[in-house]
Amino acid sequence: MDPMASYRRDLAVRAAVARGLLTPEAPLVALLDTAGIRASAAALTDAFAAVTRAEVLHAFAVKAAPLVPVLRLLADAGIGAEVASPGELALARAAGLPPSRTVLDSPAKTPGELRGALALGIAVNADNFQELARLDALVASAPTASPLGLRVNPQIGAGAIDSTSTATATSKFGIALRDEGAREAVVQAYLDRPWLTRLHTHTGSQGVPLTLMAEGVRAAYELAEEINAKAGRPQVDTLDIGGGLPVNFSSEEETPTYADYARLLAATVPGLLDGRYRLVTEFGRSLLAKHGTVLTRVEYTKTSGGRPIAVTHAGVQLATRTVYAPRAWPLRILAYDAEGRPRTGEVTVQDVAGPACFAGDLLAAGRALPLLRPGDVVAVPDTGAYAFAHHYAYNSLPRPAVHGFTVAGDGTVAFALVRPAQTPDEIVAEAGGGHADALVR
Repeated sequence: MDPMASYRRDLAVRAAVARGLLTPEAPLVALLDTAGIRASAAALTDAFAAVTRAEVLHAFAVKAAPLVPVLRLLADAGIGAEVASPGELALARAAGLPPSRTVLDSPAKTPGELRGALALGIAVNADNFQELARLDALVASAPTASPLGLRVNPQIGAGAIDSTSTATATSKFGIALRDEGAREAVVQAYLDRPWLTRLHTHTGSQGVPLTLMAEGVRAAYELAEEINAKAGRPQVDTLDIGGGLPVNFSSEEETPTYADYARLLAATVPGLLDGRYRLVTEFGRSLLAKHGTVLTRVEYTKTSGGRPIAVTHAGVQLATRTVYAPRAWPLRILAYDAEGRPRTGEVTVQDVAGPACFAGDLLAAGRALPLLRPGDVVAVPDTGAYAFAHHYAYNSLPRPAVHGFTVAGDGTVAFALVRPAQTPDEIVAEAGGGHADALVR
């Protein structure tokens, strides 16, 4: 846990109000704590350095926070990029990530995507045998510097959230190792392709316990050992073990930690860390979630059925998973007054609602908080990943501005614009405004 994180956040909330980042006319803004992001990157690299001397590429899962300045910050902290679409690859390249520190994963890569990645020398993990056949043709047609691998599904079970469990019996990802004949087919695929040198698995995500993650990695390691034994040489030289460290959304505590996971891997799969294999990780949520905060003004308050309700400008457009699956994706709510000071007073059970036109647009239902008033500031922490960077355009609500912040030793807060707020003109342009007569000609 970073003991200064909440202190920095409180200073940033007050400064955001004082500097006009959050106003009645601009009632929604997102903040990123750059010191916290750097601390998470250091914790990740240090955790693996403590258990292995092997070469490790920590590749940030761009889908967790697809913002170019964030990717540049992480690159500056020694973190690469894992991309899963042409758009994410473009973001990584715009941030200056070199091909040697970029990994392409996706269950639906087109021939053009594969051809482009191989031309650049980006590492590619094929998802299935059909994709492997496409790679056969591409590798035969032109030389490439791309390290190539295959994703496997160890089929070891689900965590607490079905939709984010990637190693179930029927997962859409990778080749299912326990299906009849699948393991033998994977081994033969490697023996037939000397250029296939990586093995990839990704078991973890939110709700998946560390022990299950480690078991998935062990399954991939044992398969690599089998392939290399049958090949009579160390053909598989790199294991991509994915990411998926769960995030604690219930408190300030950062648990579990990267060190916890690295030590568990050392105990569960010691051969993985003895230096024979290079490693790739693909953490996303755990690097960013704790370091993002949404700020929104309370526009109105009301009472319905005896329940106080605070209506804000943050809802489904930002916290989409929370609104549609609140039990699986709960978020904390912090109350501040209109000047950005922590709100005090009698705690009252109340709802915190978003602006979208459907009844379920709630950030929190029945939450005990100091009674909110119009003009107050609601802060939603732990939203640095899969939240304000992934806009859901319900009601054509605009994307909020995103600002990074740093706090000097004297408590002074400095802000840097990461992404400007979306304008009405930009919303119109995205909605075909330049083609208004297209259907009436």
